[in-house]
Amino acid sequence: MGQIANRADIPLLRLQRFNPGVDARRLAVGQRLMLPSQRERAPGSGPYRYEVRRGDSLYSIARYFGADPQQVVAANGNPSSLEIGQMIDVPRGSSSGGSRRASAPVASKSLPDPGPLPTSAKGWHWPLARYSIARPFGPDGHGTLQPMMLSTPTPERALAAQRGSVRFANSMRQLGQVVILHHDDNMQSVYAFCEKLLVSEGDNVEPGAPLCEIGQDQAANNYHLLFDLRHGGKPVDPARVLR
Repeated sequence: MGQIANRADIPLLRLQRFNPGVDARRLAVGQRLMLPSQRERAPGSGPYRYEVRRGDSLYSIARYFGADPQQVVAANGNPSSLEIGQMIDVPRGSSSGGSRRASAPVASKSLPDPGPLPTSAKGWHWPLARYSIARPFGPDGHGTLQPMMLSTPTPERALAAQRGSVRFANSMRQLGQVVILHHDDNMQSVYAFCEKLLVSEGDNVEPGAPLCEIGQDQAANNYHLLFDLRHGGKPVDPARVLR
């Protein structure tokens, strides 16, 4: 990587910061690196300044830098679209040891305890018919608790995990279109990053009922659904409830 930095006239540390997760000692033939432009910045602390490239989305940019997508959206005023060459902030920072961490307050790495779950909170349906788990529920590498993220290569509809009533069906600034269901025994399920809503507030739905069409990440060429479960307002690992 040092030779590449020299040929591109880019400081090695700057090149490394714009290629998180790349092992400089194990580069492979044909492996691509991001060469930062003169306008981009990767300071030792504070947000990155990133220049939007073709196919970028705020979600894909956040994922690339290991940042929280919600913080990236909030830091840039929730833009409705991105333009090639647009400069955006990516809230990231560097610790004294050189490893990056999210700018949000660091939470405990232990999973929260929502307490005993009701007997009704078992055997729920998965919210997608076909999926892979792009991110499991739990703290990320920076200690920040993250909800489950599901991914699928084809367009899909998010399905109600259990019988419930639609308490919210609208847009949220950081999460796009969102559906929130309330269930028996003070359980709640959340379906975010939707592209088109298929239900309205006040609707009663059965298990497996379609709630929304999930959104596509153009850069990754797949579709994502953020899925969150709560009991009495406390986060619950979906793996404890879904069958």
